[in-house]
Amino acid sequence: MRAPLLVALAAATSLPAVAAEPYRDDRSDPAALVESLYNAIDRKEYARAWSYFAEPPAATPEDYARGFEGTESVAVRTGAASAEGAAGSTFYSIPVAIEARQTDGETVVFAGCYELRLANPQVQGEDFRPLHVVKGTLARTAQDIGEAVPASCGNAPPPAPAERMSAEAKAIYRAAFGTACTAPDISGPEELEPQHYEIGFNYMHDEESAPRRTALLYQFLCNRGAYNESHVYVLADDHGDLRPLGFATPTLDIRYEGDDDNEKVDAIYVTGFQSVAELTNAGFDAGTMTLTSFAKWRGVGDASASGTWIFRDGAFALVRYDVDASYDGEENPQTVVDYLTGP
Repeated sequence: MRAPLLVALAAATSLPAVAAEPYRDDRSDPAALVESLYNAIDRKEYARAWSYFAEPPAATPEDYARGFEGTESVAVRTGAASAEGAAGSTFYSIPVAIEARQTDGETVVFAGCYELRLANPQVQGEDFRPLHVVKGTLARTAQDIGEAVPASCGNAPPPAPAERMSAEAKAIYRAAFGTACTAPDISGPEELEPQHYEIGFNYMHDEESAPRRTALLYQFLCNRGAYNESHVYVLADDHGDLRPLGFATPTLDIRYEGDDDNEKVDAIYVTGFQSVAELTNAGFDAGTMTLTSFAKWRGVGDASASGTWIFRDGAFALVRYDVDASYDGEENPQTVVDYLTGP
């Protein structure tokens, strides 16, 4: 079925008014393009949505826009894409599921596949055409959007579980951190591939003889500066459910000796805790099941904050936090949170 299927989808569904998603126009890979297409529809930017198609999705742009009358928002999930080269082009097939909620509160889910094409950029001329949608085939399903994404599309075999999980983790990274992280704009494709770690663990309620459960931790580059870089994390639990992570971090009241001198610290008070998504200069140690961070407050590293989170009972818990708040040329951190050191 060709792209006009989107018109039929929009005519049948609509959502209550909600805040628009941040603008996203990314044609770097199949998942990014499909997500950008539905971002345009969600934001009612129908000319932009129109531009993603190889062939017009309706008779005129006005007809295309009219097809979405009454539609407030849509959501999309993507699976692992497959690729096949032919005649100087690469054709991609990507599984998708789309969710729409009608004004009467009903939720409608469609699932199927999109086919996309990219002609070899090295041989294209001044009329360059980026990656674009060739066609889409969707059908209504009774499943929810999280379950409805097909295992594979076209002639490609279903992806291996690890490949499927990685694709889902990337989708969550783009959805949850796409506007907060600059790495997709400044880094190459290899740097954007997540590092992943298997974590063996048990819940507190498991019996001693119970087999070890397995969680998967995905680490994505987020932001990079002169002397710091940050990462964000997605966790797949032992059931395969994925979610972005936040980490408990203390809020501090730092008091110095003297009004204009930040070299001598008088006192550091912990005033509460907050959840942060980005960890700076972080790394995971599978042997100790700990995630650590070290954030330099300036390049020489004499002022900094570092944290340690341990994975236990299926989640990360803050066990230590050190702060070096004195800009004195020395490394002299103070421990402000310590659940790690024994008595």
